[in-house]
Amino acid sequence: MTTDTPARLLQLLSLLQTPREWPGGELAERLAVSRRTVRRDIDRLRELGYPVQATKGADGGYRLVAGKAMPPLVLDDEEAVAIAVGLRAGAGHAVEGVEEASVRALAKLEQVLPSRLRHRVATLQAATTPLTSGDGASIAPETLTVMASSVAGQERLRFAYRAGDGTESRRLVEPYRLVSTGRRWYLVAYDLDRADWRTFRVDRVSEPFATGARFAPRELPSGSAAEYLRQSMWRRQETYEFSVTFDAPAEFVAARLPGWLGAPEPVGDGRRCRLRGSAGDAVEWMAVRLAMVDCEFAVESPEELVRCVRELGGRLGRAAG
Repeated sequence: MTTDTPARLLQLLSLLQTPREWPGGELAERLAVSRRTVRRDIDRLRELGYPVQATKGADGGYRLVAGKAMPPLVLDDEEAVAIAVGLRAGAGHAVEGVEEASVRALAKLEQVLPSRLRHRVATLQAATTPLTSGDGASIAPETLTVMASSVAGQERLRFAYRAGDGTESRRLVEPYRLVSTGRRWYLVAYDLDRADWRTFRVDRVSEPFATGARFAPRELPSGSAAEYLRQSMWRRQETYEFSVTFDAPAEFVAARLPGWLGAPEPVGDGRRCRLRGSAGDAVEWMAVRLAMVDCEFAVESPEELVRCVRELGGRLGRAAG
């Protein structure tokens, strides 16, 4: 009989997190306790915020259902390894749609993984090669998790950095946020040696080290890290204004383009839309991205983008014979 109540509650919670309904008698048998003890433990889980639903009947059944908040999960070894490998693969290649939350989750999970499971995760990671569609450089997941932990813990961070022209330097920063553009990860941080805010491409960072020194967060000039990064990239790059009309509703187009390009506006009866905005990426990339929306479109400006789309269409037509 299980006499350790906390251990029994964890075992009960692990069973309930399996997507099925558990008869009270089966739970009592699994836990080697009475049905009365099972009912009492169920009440304890409810007090802790776990939404356990009970069904009436001869035997009675229990099921964990969706609640108002996300309670802690209990994972077995295989589940923990599977989640860690999935998060590391996504975070390491900056897949579009994978945001900072996934990196925070990875940092939390790897912090508590036993050494035997860390070894299994590392072995699986080394033995697999993901097929990615992004053209961003690969990033060691450990780099992201160290940065995410420093952001969450408000710890100063040291790292080596290689600039775009190849210049190498050592940086001491107060990390503010990690930002994913879909193709790359960036760190927005206050650079203590330069006494100013800076953005760093994470794929150019090496040897990140959390110093353990705490700091009080400073106020970012632009309000949000994403907006600060956008402005920083525009200052460094030659931007261009674009206007594109699509033969599809605005909702259809918006779901197939990065949000930072802007929001399409309906045209006429709403069956067409127009997208206007500014971009700092190469027009060649923009032409390919527009072609991936999977509907007819017409580029109105700039002329460089019009020419690039025309050349891309001709090249694809010749490739198809």
